[in-house]
Amino acid sequence: MAVSWGVAAIGVVVSLLGYYLTPSAWGFGIMGFGLAHVLLGILDMFRAPSRARY
Repeated sequence: MAVSWGVAAIGVVVSLLGYYLTPSAWGFGIMGFGLAHVLLGILDMFRAPSRARY
């Protein structure tokens, strides 16, 4: 769960960086990359934990 929060938090930071660069194509790309990380971090929180096989 901590990794999911970390991925989402890094995604927020990257999205904000992209937001400040938005007039350029680089800004839109960076913002999309950050938003994808936010989405993947949130989706990972809802995933069932994998059980270890012994």
